Amino acid sequence: MRRPAADAALLQARLAAYAAAVDDFLARRLDALPGPPALANMLRYHLGWVDERFQPAPHAGGKRIRPALCLLACEAAGGDWRAAVPSAAAVELVHNFSLIHDDIEDESPLRRHRPTVWSLWGVPLAINLGDALFAEAQLAVLAQEGPPARTLAAAELLGQACRALCAGQHRDLAPAAALPSLDDYYAMIGGKTAALLAAAAELGGLAAAAPPAARAAYAAFGRELGLAFQVQDDLLDVWGASERRGKAAREDVRTAKHSFPWAAAFDRADPAQRAALAALRARAPLDDAAVAEVVALFEQLGVREEGERRVAAHHTAALDALAAADPMEPGGGLLRALAEALLGRDF
Repeated sequence: MRRPAADAALLQARLAAYAAAVDDFLARRLDALPGPPALANMLRYHLGWVDERFQPAPHAGGKRIRPALCLLACEAAGGDWRAAVPSAAAVELVHNFSLIHDDIEDESPLRRHRPTVWSLWGVPLAINLGDALFAEAQLAVLAQEGPPARTLAAAELLGQACRALCAGQHRDLAPAAALPSLDDYYAMIGGKTAALLAAAAELGGLAAAAPPAARAAYAAFGRELGLAFQVQDDLLDVWGASERRGKAAREDVRTAKHSFPWAAAFDRADPAQRAALAALRARAPLDDAAVAEVVALFEQLGVREEGERRVAAHHTAALDALAAADPMEPGGGLLRALAEALLGRDF
């Protein structure tokens, strides 16, 4: 049996190879993008390839986790991961389209330690750039080689994930009049975060021509991994190091964002605590003293411990789903190593 340390080392090599292949695919598409050069250059900036003057910059892009999930699932399902590169790139394009729009909607000044697109070039251009990425994603998935029916199925899978993502984002932007609950929270992140990870894994299985049951198991693996990742990310906003996240510490608390700590606190609070939380939430954006007061209530209510328990439960469910897919090695071990790496961040 392959040792976890060996899997971790091999995973890093695979992630580097996958990222290079996906970035090469994306670069070729941007090079062929019609329209003014600034359009492609702004997209290159968002992807982390150039600085705001469009000069080559140290790579500041994301980790390409979603494409890696797609390519690893393809390999684990017995396929050649290179066959899934168009689908992996399409998933990455959808993810980045959502980030550009999310930054506008949240008025976030930073993304990956750099100014966001809208903060540099304004909201109208940023909206248009996000739309361009969305269009490129649809075209990229259609570049998948193989039987037309499989390409059509991949395009449908991606479209369904985009629809779920937008529904989740709507829940985030327009929460119900009632105070946040964990049911509302899970409905939101199930679309906003987990749906695209589920689609990435299933697209990998599809590119490998895996049977429907295996594809569904890969999708469940991605979905549970996405739920675990988002809950953990929300906990890190409160109890993690801000310099590792590229955004201000406790920003979700300060802005009363629809996050796990807020939802769990309201679910666990008694009437007096709920009233205190509601009064604080109504004052957002909060000053430092109010943020400290909210965090004290979170800790009194055991929010961090509940979140860590849920992260562990989703992680276990993800590994159970992966086992049900009956993956081939080394792909299965690499997917398990990816799950450990994503959820192994220190608080």
